[in-house]
Amino acid sequence: MSPGPSAAAGSTAAALRHVLSHLVTPLLMCIGMGLAYLGAFHAPEPHDLRVDVVGSGPSARVLAQTLQDKGDGALSVRTVPDRATAETNLRDQASYGAYLPGKHPELLVASASSDTSATVVEKVFTKVAAEQGHPLKVTDTVPTAAGDPTGQGIFFLLVAVSIGSYASVAVIGGAGAVLGLRIRAALAVAASLVVSVIGAVFAGPMFGLVDHGLGGLWAMAWLYSAGILLIGVGLHTFLKRWTTLGVMVLFVMLNFTSSGGIFRPELQPGFFGALHSFWNGAGFVEGVRSHVYFGGHALGRQVLVLALWFVVGLAVLALAGAAEAKRRKTATETVPALAGSVEAGGAQGRGRHVRAEAPTGADGAEELEEELEEAVAV
Repeated sequence: MSPGPSAAAGSTAAALRHVLSHLVTPLLMCIGMGLAYLGAFHAPEPHDLRVDVVGSGPSARVLAQTLQDKGDGALSVRTVPDRATAETNLRDQASYGAYLPGKHPELLVASASSDTSATVVEKVFTKVAAEQGHPLKVTDTVPTAAGDPTGQGIFFLLVAVSIGSYASVAVIGGAGAVLGLRIRAALAVAASLVVSVIGAVFAGPMFGLVDHGLGGLWAMAWLYSAGILLIGVGLHTFLKRWTTLGVMVLFVMLNFTSSGGIFRPELQPGFFGALHSFWNGAGFVEGVRSHVYFGGHALGRQVLVLALWFVVGLAVLALAGAAEAKRRKTATETVPALAGSVEAGGAQGRGRHVRAEAPTGADGAEELEEELEEAVAV
Protein backbone atom coordinates (compact mmCIF):
# COMPACT_ATOMS: atom_id res chain seq x y z
CA MET A 1 0.00 0.00 0.00
CA SER A 2 1.41 3.39 -0.99
CA PRO A 3 1.71 6.03 1.71
CA GLY A 4 -1.16 8.45 1.92
CA PRO A 5 -0.98 12.22 1.26
CA SER A 6 -0.55 13.02 4.94
CA ALA A 7 2.44 10.64 5.24
CA ALA A 8 4.08 12.12 2.13
CA ALA A 9 3.55 15.65 3.41
CA GLY A 10 5.01 14.67 6.75
CA SER A 11 8.04 13.13 5.06
CA THR A 12 8.60 16.24 2.96
CA ALA A 13 8.28 18.52 6.00
CA ALA A 14 10.74 16.39 7.96
CA ALA A 15 13.23 16.43 5.08
CA LEU A 16 12.83 20.20 4.75
CA ARG A 17 13.45 20.71 8.47
CA HIS A 18 16.51 18.49 8.17
CA VAL A 19 17.94 20.53 5.29
CA LEU A 20 17.20 23.85 6.99
CA SER A 21 18.94 22.70 10.17
CA HIS A 22 22.07 21.89 8.17
CA LEU A 23 22.00 25.26 6.41
CA VAL A 24 22.90 26.81 9.75
CA THR A 25 26.56 25.88 9.22
CA PRO A 26 27.14 27.71 5.90
CA LEU A 27 25.16 30.71 7.10
CA LEU A 28 27.29 30.95 10.22
CA MET A 29 30.37 30.70 8.00
CA CYS A 30 29.05 33.57 5.90
CA ILE A 31 28.45 35.74 8.94
CA GLY A 32 31.78 34.84 10.51
CA MET A 33 33.82 35.46 7.36
CA GLY A 34 32.09 38.79 6.78
CA LEU A 35 32.64 39.99 10.33
CA ALA A 36 36.26 38.84 10.38
CA TYR A 37 37.47 39.97 6.96
CA LEU A 38 35.52 43.21 6.70
CA GLY A 39 36.22 44.03 10.33
CA ALA A 40 39.95 43.55 9.81
CA PHE A 41 40.50 44.84 6.28
CA HIS A 42 37.74 47.17 5.10
CA ALA A 43 39.19 50.45 6.43
CA PRO A 44 42.89 50.20 7.34
CA GLU A 45 44.10 53.24 9.26
CA PRO A 46 47.47 53.73 10.95
CA HIS A 47 47.68 54.04 14.70
CA ASP A 48 50.97 54.37 16.57
CA LEU A 49 52.87 53.52 13.39
CA ARG A 50 56.51 53.99 14.40
CA VAL A 51 58.62 56.24 12.15
CA ASP A 52 61.94 58.01 12.71
CA VAL A 53 63.19 61.44 11.77
CA VAL A 54 66.96 61.43 11.37
CA GLY A 55 68.72 64.35 13.03
CA SER A 56 69.58 65.74 16.44
CA GLY A 57 69.11 69.46 15.86
CA PRO A 58 66.13 71.68 16.66
CA SER A 59 64.68 71.41 13.14
CA ALA A 60 64.52 67.60 13.34
CA ARG A 61 62.84 67.73 16.74
CA VAL A 62 60.33 70.33 15.56
CA LEU A 63 59.49 68.24 12.47
CA ALA A 64 59.02 65.12 14.59
CA GLN A 65 56.76 66.90 17.05
CA THR A 66 54.74 68.49 14.24
CA LEU A 67 54.15 65.13 12.59
CA GLN A 68 53.24 63.61 15.94
CA ASP A 69 50.69 66.34 16.63
CA LYS A 70 49.19 66.39 13.13
CA GLY A 71 48.94 62.61 13.06
CA ASP A 72 46.56 62.60 16.03
CA GLY A 73 47.69 59.14 17.13
CA ALA A 74 48.29 57.74 13.64
CA LEU A 75 52.08 58.00 13.92
CA SER A 76 54.57 57.45 16.69
CA VAL A 77 57.43 59.76 15.65
CA ARG A 78 60.87 59.67 17.22
CA THR A 79 64.20 61.29 16.34
CA VAL A 80 67.36 59.23 15.86
CA PRO A 81 70.87 60.69 15.64
CA ASP A 82 72.05 59.20 12.35
CA ARG A 83 71.30 57.05 9.32
CA ALA A 84 72.96 53.96 10.78
CA THR A 85 70.62 53.99 13.79
CA ALA A 86 67.63 54.43 11.52
CA GLU A 87 68.66 51.46 9.38
CA THR A 88 69.18 49.33 12.49
CA ASN A 89 65.66 50.16 13.66
CA LEU A 90 64.28 49.13 10.28
CA ARG A 91 66.20 45.83 10.34
CA ASP A 92 64.96 45.15 13.88
CA GLN A 93 61.39 46.06 12.83
CA ALA A 94 61.39 48.72 15.51
CA SER A 95 60.25 51.29 12.94
CA TYR A 96 58.65 51.27 9.49
CA GLY A 97 60.20 54.34 7.96
CA ALA A 98 63.02 56.84 8.55
CA TYR A 99 63.01 60.33 7.06
CA LEU A 100 66.25 62.19 6.35
CA PRO A 101 65.33 65.89 5.85
CA GLY A 102 67.34 68.40 3.83
CA LYS A 103 67.70 69.73 0.30
CA HIS A 104 67.64 66.14 -0.96
CA PRO A 105 65.23 64.40 1.41
CA GLU A 106 65.29 60.63 1.57
CA LEU A 107 62.94 58.09 3.07
CA LEU A 108 64.23 54.70 4.23
CA VAL A 109 61.73 51.82 4.36
CA ALA A 110 61.84 48.02 4.71
CA SER A 111 59.17 46.61 2.41
CA ALA A 112 59.95 43.05 3.56
CA SER A 113 58.49 43.97 6.94
CA SER A 114 55.20 45.14 5.42
CA ASP A 115 54.64 46.58 1.98
CA THR A 116 51.39 48.24 3.04
CA SER A 117 53.02 49.94 6.03
CA ALA A 118 55.87 51.14 3.80
CA THR A 119 53.29 52.57 1.38
CA VAL A 120 51.52 54.46 4.17
CA VAL A 121 54.82 55.91 5.40
CA GLU A 122 55.82 56.90 1.87
CA LYS A 123 52.55 58.81 1.39
CA VAL A 124 53.10 60.72 4.62
CA PHE A 125 56.65 61.81 3.85
CA THR A 126 56.04 62.48 0.15
CA LYS A 127 53.64 65.16 1.34
CA VAL A 128 56.19 66.46 3.88
CA ALA A 129 58.89 66.75 1.21
CA ALA A 130 56.48 68.43 -1.21
CA GLU A 131 55.61 71.06 1.41
CA GLN A 132 59.32 71.81 1.63
CA GLY A 133 59.56 72.05 -2.15
CA HIS A 134 61.75 68.98 -2.70
CA PRO A 135 61.22 65.62 -4.42
CA LEU A 136 61.49 62.60 -2.16
CA LYS A 137 63.92 59.75 -2.76
CA VAL A 138 62.75 56.39 -1.37
CA THR A 139 65.32 53.71 -0.48
CA ASP A 140 64.19 50.19 0.34
CA THR A 141 66.73 48.88 2.85
CA VAL A 142 65.20 45.39 3.11
CA PRO A 143 63.48 44.50 -0.18
CA THR A 144 61.54 41.30 -0.73
CA ALA A 145 62.58 38.44 -3.00
CA ALA A 146 62.14 38.88 -6.74
CA GLY A 147 59.33 36.32 -6.75
CA ASP A 148 57.35 38.25 -4.13
CA PRO A 149 57.36 41.91 -5.23
CA THR A 150 54.41 42.90 -3.03
CA GLY A 151 55.67 41.06 0.05
CA GLN A 152 52.29 39.36 0.39
CA GLY A 153 53.30 36.00 -1.05
CA ILE A 154 54.02 34.67 2.44
CA PHE A 155 50.42 35.46 3.39
CA PHE A 156 49.04 33.51 0.45
CA LEU A 157 51.38 30.67 1.33
CA LEU A 158 49.82 30.78 4.80
CA VAL A 159 46.39 30.47 3.17
CA ALA A 160 47.43 27.41 1.14
CA VAL A 161 49.01 25.62 4.10
CA SER A 162 46.05 26.46 6.35
CA ILE A 163 43.45 25.16 3.91
CA GLY A 164 45.41 21.97 3.34
CA SER A 165 45.57 21.50 7.11
CA TYR A 166 41.98 22.16 8.12
CA ALA A 167 40.61 20.27 5.10
CA SER A 168 42.66 17.28 6.22
CA VAL A 169 41.05 17.60 9.65
CA ALA A 170 37.63 17.16 8.03
CA VAL A 171 38.75 14.06 6.13
CA ILE A 172 40.46 12.42 9.10
CA GLY A 173 37.57 13.28 11.41
CA GLY A 174 34.84 12.18 8.99
CA ALA A 175 36.18 9.31 6.90
CA GLY A 176 38.55 8.17 9.65
CA ALA A 177 36.07 8.33 12.53
CA VAL A 178 36.13 4.51 12.93
CA LEU A 179 39.90 4.51 13.49
CA GLY A 180 41.51 4.74 16.88
CA LEU A 181 42.72 8.09 18.13
CA ARG A 182 46.39 7.10 17.90
CA ILE A 183 45.98 6.19 14.25
CA ARG A 184 44.13 9.45 13.57
CA ALA A 185 46.89 11.38 15.34
CA ALA A 186 49.53 9.61 13.23
CA LEU A 187 47.57 10.47 10.09
CA ALA A 188 47.45 14.10 11.25
CA VAL A 189 51.23 14.24 11.67
CA ALA A 190 51.76 12.60 8.28
CA ALA A 191 49.29 14.95 6.58
CA SER A 192 51.04 17.98 8.13
CA LEU A 193 54.34 16.73 6.74
CA VAL A 194 52.89 16.46 3.24
CA VAL A 195 51.19 19.87 3.48
CA SER A 196 54.42 21.53 4.66
CA VAL A 197 56.42 19.99 1.81
CA ILE A 198 53.85 21.26 -0.69
CA GLY A 199 54.13 24.71 0.91
CA ALA A 200 57.92 24.64 0.64
CA VAL A 201 57.70 23.68 -3.05
CA PHE A 202 55.34 26.61 -3.65
CA ALA A 203 57.61 29.03 -1.76
CA GLY A 204 60.86 27.92 -3.35
CA PRO A 205 61.23 26.22 -6.71
CA MET A 206 57.72 26.89 -8.05
CA PHE A 207 57.09 30.59 -7.33
CA GLY A 208 60.31 31.86 -5.78
CA LEU A 209 58.61 33.60 -2.84
CA VAL A 210 61.91 33.27 -0.97
CA ASP A 211 65.41 33.10 -2.42
CA HIS A 212 67.04 31.50 0.64
CA GLY A 213 66.12 29.99 4.01
CA LEU A 214 63.78 27.42 2.47
CA GLY A 215 64.64 24.77 5.07
CA GLY A 216 63.63 27.00 7.95
CA LEU A 217 60.43 27.98 6.14
CA TRP A 218 59.54 24.30 5.70
CA ALA A 219 60.17 23.59 9.40
CA MET A 220 57.86 26.43 10.46
CA ALA A 221 55.23 25.33 7.93
CA TRP A 222 55.29 21.81 9.39
CA LEU A 223 55.03 23.04 12.98
CA TYR A 224 52.18 25.37 12.00
CA SER A 225 50.29 22.70 10.04
CA ALA A 226 50.79 20.03 12.70
CA GLY A 227 49.37 22.34 15.36
CA ILE A 228 46.20 22.88 13.30
CA LEU A 229 45.75 19.20 12.51
CA LEU A 230 46.31 17.98 16.06
CA ILE A 231 43.92 20.56 17.50
CA GLY A 232 41.32 19.79 14.83
CA VAL A 233 41.49 16.01 15.22
CA GLY A 234 41.20 16.37 18.98
CA LEU A 235 38.27 18.79 18.74
CA HIS A 236 36.40 16.41 16.43
CA THR A 237 35.82 14.07 19.39
CA PHE A 238 33.79 16.80 21.06
CA LEU A 239 32.37 18.94 18.23
CA LYS A 240 31.57 16.24 15.63
CA ARG A 241 29.90 17.88 12.63
CA TRP A 242 30.65 21.35 14.02
CA THR A 243 34.38 20.70 13.87
CA THR A 244 34.87 22.30 10.44
CA LEU A 245 33.11 25.47 11.56
CA GLY A 246 35.16 25.57 14.76
CA VAL A 247 38.43 25.05 12.92
CA MET A 248 37.50 27.72 10.37
CA VAL A 249 36.83 30.21 13.16
CA LEU A 250 40.20 29.48 14.75
CA PHE A 251 42.40 29.10 11.70
CA VAL A 252 40.70 31.17 8.99
CA MET A 253 38.47 33.90 10.39
CA LEU A 254 40.66 34.92 13.33
CA ASN A 255 43.90 33.60 11.88
CA PHE A 256 44.24 35.14 8.43
CA THR A 257 42.94 38.49 9.60
CA SER A 258 45.43 38.78 12.47
CA SER A 259 48.47 37.32 10.68
CA GLY A 260 49.90 40.66 9.50
CA GLY A 261 50.30 39.26 6.01
CA ILE A 262 48.26 42.04 4.38
CA PHE A 263 48.13 44.74 7.05
CA ARG A 264 50.27 44.81 10.15
CA PRO A 265 48.51 45.40 13.48
CA GLU A 266 49.44 49.12 13.32
CA LEU A 267 46.94 49.44 10.46
CA GLN A 268 44.16 47.31 11.98
CA PRO A 269 41.56 47.58 14.76
CA GLY A 270 42.94 46.76 18.19
CA PHE A 271 41.25 43.35 18.45
CA PHE A 272 43.15 41.92 15.50
CA GLY A 273 46.32 43.67 16.58
CA ALA A 274 46.04 41.93 19.96
CA LEU A 275 45.57 38.53 18.33
CA HIS A 276 48.67 39.17 16.24
CA SER A 277 50.83 38.91 19.34
CA PHE A 278 50.07 35.22 19.98
CA TRP A 279 48.03 33.66 17.14
CA ASN A 280 49.70 30.91 15.14
CA GLY A 281 49.24 32.48 11.69
CA ALA A 282 51.08 35.59 12.85
CA GLY A 283 53.78 33.34 14.27
CA PHE A 284 54.24 31.73 10.86
CA VAL A 285 54.18 34.94 8.80
CA GLU A 286 56.42 36.92 11.13
CA GLY A 287 58.66 33.93 11.68
CA VAL A 288 59.25 33.48 7.95
CA ARG A 289 59.87 37.22 7.52
CA SER A 290 62.34 37.22 10.37
CA HIS A 291 64.13 34.12 9.12
CA VAL A 292 64.35 35.16 5.46
CA TYR A 293 64.75 38.94 5.60
CA PHE A 294 65.78 40.12 9.07
CA GLY A 295 68.60 37.80 10.06
CA GLY A 296 66.54 35.87 12.57
CA HIS A 297 65.68 38.90 14.70
CA ALA A 298 62.90 37.86 17.15
CA LEU A 299 62.68 34.48 15.39
CA GLY A 300 62.80 32.58 18.68
CA ARG A 301 59.62 34.24 19.87
CA GLN A 302 57.71 33.33 16.69
CA VAL A 303 58.89 29.71 16.82
CA LEU A 304 57.80 29.61 20.47
CA VAL A 305 54.31 30.75 19.43
CA LEU A 306 54.11 27.92 16.87
CA ALA A 307 55.47 25.41 19.37
CA LEU A 308 52.90 26.41 22.00
CA TRP A 309 50.06 25.86 19.52
CA PHE A 310 51.55 22.43 18.80
CA VAL A 311 51.56 21.69 22.54
CA VAL A 312 47.92 22.83 22.73
CA GLY A 313 47.20 20.30 19.99
CA LEU A 314 48.79 17.52 22.05
CA ALA A 315 46.77 18.59 25.09
CA VAL A 316 43.48 18.56 23.13
CA LEU A 317 44.36 15.10 21.82
CA ALA A 318 44.98 13.89 25.37
CA LEU A 319 41.56 15.19 26.45
CA ALA A 320 39.97 13.55 23.41
CA GLY A 321 41.66 10.26 24.28
CA ALA A 322 40.29 10.39 27.82
CA ALA A 323 36.79 11.21 26.56
CA GLU A 324 36.82 8.37 24.01
CA ALA A 325 38.10 5.90 26.60
CA LYS A 326 35.26 6.88 28.92
CA ARG A 327 32.73 6.38 26.13
CA ARG A 328 34.15 2.93 25.34
CA LYS A 329 33.97 1.95 29.00
CA THR A 330 30.34 3.08 29.20
CA ALA A 331 29.48 1.15 26.04
CA THR A 332 31.23 -1.98 27.34
CA GLU A 333 29.26 -1.84 30.59
CA THR A 334 25.97 -1.26 28.76
CA VAL A 335 26.14 -4.20 26.32
CA PRO A 336 26.15 -7.02 28.96
CA ALA A 337 23.23 -5.38 30.70
CA LEU A 338 21.23 -5.36 27.47
CA ALA A 339 22.19 -8.97 26.75
CA GLY A 340 21.02 -10.06 30.20
CA SER A 341 17.74 -8.26 29.70
CA VAL A 342 17.19 -10.10 26.42
CA GLU A 343 17.83 -13.53 27.96
CA ALA A 344 15.53 -12.84 30.90
CA GLY A 345 12.71 -11.45 28.83
CA GLY A 346 12.34 -14.20 26.21
CA ALA A 347 10.28 -13.06 23.31
CA GLN A 348 9.81 -9.68 24.92
CA GLY A 349 13.59 -9.47 25.29
CA ARG A 350 14.04 -10.25 21.60
CA GLY A 351 11.83 -7.29 20.79
CA ARG A 352 13.95 -5.17 23.07
CA HIS A 353 17.06 -6.53 21.38
CA VAL A 354 15.79 -5.39 18.03
CA ARG A 355 15.04 -1.98 19.43
CA ALA A 356 18.42 -1.82 21.16
CA GLU A 357 20.24 -2.45 17.89
CA ALA A 358 18.36 0.24 16.03
CA PRO A 359 20.54 3.13 17.23
CA THR A 360 23.58 1.40 15.72
CA GLY A 361 22.16 1.88 12.25
CA ALA A 362 21.15 5.42 13.13
CA ASP A 363 24.64 6.13 14.37
CA GLY A 364 26.07 4.85 11.11
CA ALA A 365 23.78 7.10 9.11
CA GLU A 366 24.63 10.03 11.36
CA GLU A 367 28.37 9.43 10.89
CA LEU A 368 27.91 9.23 7.10
CA GLU A 369 25.91 12.45 7.15
CA GLU A 370 28.53 14.10 9.36
CA GLU A 371 31.28 13.09 6.93
CA LEU A 372 29.30 14.49 3.99
CA GLU A 373 28.60 17.76 5.77
CA GLU A 374 32.26 18.26 6.68
CA ALA A 375 33.30 17.59 3.07
CA VAL A 376 30.75 20.12 1.78
CA ALA A 377 31.91 22.68 4.35
CA VAL A 378 35.50 22.33 3.17
